[in-house]
Amino acid sequence: MARNLDLTALRSFVAVADAGGVTRASGFLNLTQSAVSMQIKRLEDMLGVDVLDRSGRQVALTAAGEQLLGYARRMLALNDEVMGRLTRDPHEGEVVLGVPHDIVYPVIPQVLQHFARTFPRMKVSLISSFTRVLKAQFGRGECDIILTTEDTVDPGGVTLAELPLVWVGAPGGVAWKGRPLKLAYEHNCIFRQGVQAALDKAGVPWQMAVESDSTRTIEASVSADLAVHTVLAGSEPPYVERISHGGALPDLKRMKVNLYVADPAHSPAVLEMAAMIQRAYQARGVVRAVG
Repeated sequence: MARNLDLTALRSFVAVADAGGVTRASGFLNLTQSAVSMQIKRLEDMLGVDVLDRSGRQVALTAAGEQLLGYARRMLALNDEVMGRLTRDPHEGEVVLGVPHDIVYPVIPQVLQHFARTFPRMKVSLISSFTRVLKAQFGRGECDIILTTEDTVDPGGVTLAELPLVWVGAPGGVAWKGRPLKLAYEHNCIFRQGVQAALDKAGVPWQMAVESDSTRTIEASVSADLAVHTVLAGSEPPYVERISHGGALPDLKRMKVNLYVADPAHSPAVLEMAAMIQRAYQARGVVRAVG
């Protein structure tokens, strides 16, 4: 009697091989680690051989697994080709996009609107958080695409723009004139240490007057003239304005807006969304380097 390989288990196997481990593969597949492990075990039981070498700290392919990988890729490619040719819309599933709070606007809503028109059956989950948090989630395979704001760019990332940090305060406010200078920042904000170092270098005394995990709390405190804050130029939130300090505050460095895309991407739609983000930044005339 002919036996049939489980394509779902094969897809999990290829994901583990490409991602280098079950943890990252589970993130790409939107499955739990235990579910992926169970599928690999089912595949091994069906074939009667081990396809993964679990003896080391990192998962590796056995000789049988290396042989299976080529077959699995061809079978999945043929499956996906059939589905693409014989169904009206082959693009189904979910794309998880992570973006820091302060650069959601104005680019991301435009991208999401365009993506929804192009891929109406794809679900998009938007995670708005801090760069450090998003990079950790991306490393665990929980996001398909992330944007970050950083001093540098890690291997595999693309720098979309370099923008200066600017001082913001309440409209017509005077908090920026006080000494020590009162600052308001989220606990995980990646800008705060660099800003503090710039103030120290300029000899401007400062104190952390407002700290919170909530961006809204920081914005409300700044708009009430209780403290000042820094944002990337062009991303000033409502109810605050750029401070014309005339040199009373130090100029701040430029920061990179970086793009990271899961490799391998689980769907062509992921790559297309990344391309849409790049084109949107290019349209704004702030792209530094793409590709």
